[in-house]
Amino acid sequence: MTNLFLIILNMSIAASYAALAVILARFLLRRAPKIFAYILWSVVAIRLVIPVSFTSGFSIFQLVQSLAKPGTSLMEFVPREIGMQKNPVVDVGFRGISRLVNSSLPVAAPTSSANLMQIIIWIGSIIWITGAAILFLYSVISYLKIQDKVRTATLVKDNIFETDQIATPFVLGFLKPKIYIPVGMSEHELPHILLHEQTHIMRRDYLIKPFAYMILFVHWFNPLMWLSYALMSKDMEMSCDERVINKMGDQIKRSYSTTLLSLSVSRSRLLTGSPLSFGESHVKARIKNILSYRQPSFWMVSGSMLVIAALVMGCIANPKPLQQLTPPSSPRSYSGYNMDKLMENKTLYVGNHVKVGGLISGMPEPVGLKVNGIALQTKAQPYGLTINYIMNKASEAVNEGAISREIFYRNSVLLLSLIDNVDRITGLIVDGTGQSDGASYSFTFTRDQADKLLGVDVRHYAADETSLRNLIDRLNSLPFNETGT
Repeated sequence: MTNLFLIILNMSIAASYAALAVILARFLLRRAPKIFAYILWSVVAIRLVIPVSFTSGFSIFQLVQSLAKPGTSLMEFVPREIGMQKNPVVDVGFRGISRLVNSSLPVAAPTSSANLMQIIIWIGSIIWITGAAILFLYSVISYLKIQDKVRTATLVKDNIFETDQIATPFVLGFLKPKIYIPVGMSEHELPHILLHEQTHIMRRDYLIKPFAYMILFVHWFNPLMWLSYALMSKDMEMSCDERVINKMGDQIKRSYSTTLLSLSVSRSRLLTGSPLSFGESHVKARIKNILSYRQPSFWMVSGSMLVIAALVMGCIANPKPLQQLTPPSSPRSYSGYNMDKLMENKTLYVGNHVKVGGLISGMPEPVGLKVNGIALQTKAQPYGLTINYIMNKASEAVNEGAISREIFYRNSVLLLSLIDNVDRITGLIVDGTGQSDGASYSFTFTRDQADKLLGVDVRHYAADETSLRNLIDRLNSLPFNETGT
């Protein structure tokens, strides 16, 4: 269940970015027909339901530092192995926020048999499933109560029923939806009320809204999803209002608004899983929209459709690796290091193979050696990075048959500063010159060694480029001690 909870959590974070994009788009499309804003909420639903997606260079997630599982198109802001991490690390997309979150996460005690982070995740999953169950039960009870109220309703015609047990018209039912109206409605009110409810049925809103509410059960812990649900419901009702005006003409605006006001219900019904009621909340905004509504022009409709198409693509797609999208430019070098690559690819998580590879490519290779791939150890502590080298010619890396770590330790310290949760860096050298029959050499440099050498947590140097340059200067000035690092 904890794995499922972490998957849901990652989907909820991704959906939050999509929701923010939709909210911004709603503002840009505020003069366009509300049906466009209503359609846009589908991208949030997709993010909340489907954990994987295709990759594209046109994605809003290019703006955030997200992690992706290689080969699965799965975005991970909170790694699923976080419960096994000695130093838990999450990446919510922005480094400053992620550091703030990570600073509050518990660190596993060396002698502890139970990982505190595992316990927290387990408790969180219990709270999550309990909250979802309570919301589901409450919704079922509310629905049954409504059904009981309309049990004695009288058939008027077709699928329209009348009852004295309700105060506002609404649609109820999943397989054969029915329209229920209160008794005593005037002749001039009924036509636009019925057209409004019939629009809900025609568009299958009686299925869409309960489905959206079921998604909300699962992601109830995310306040932004509650806001999204409320705004989606508002756009749904406004788009129905606009269709009524389109069909019946501008002359009904005043009477339509009066009817809406007189039949309005309290705001609290919005979040109880109630059926589609004519007088649901947002009454003031709906009346204002009704009175100001004008038939959209061809260019407004065309422009709105282009915005929708772009936003749907941008919100559904996962980002391609940043290296594929970065245009070639003149690198800014400092003591042989490509500062652009180092600052661009710093990462909280060693499992982000794209950024780790970008960091290594921004560092000078030891003379006579060539990088021949990397290996990441992320399944269990200590988390490690192994850099494979091939020796193509006589190298200063090997002196009288022994490895000289001086050639590697500067790069190792920089990697330990730029990758938050890596514990050790290993260099593995294979002799490719043919002179030593494929002999191999290796060394390992740990975070504890780096912190001891510098007298401070080396990750502090990755805060900005100036600090990183200071670290490079310090490393260049430090005398190398073969046994002391």
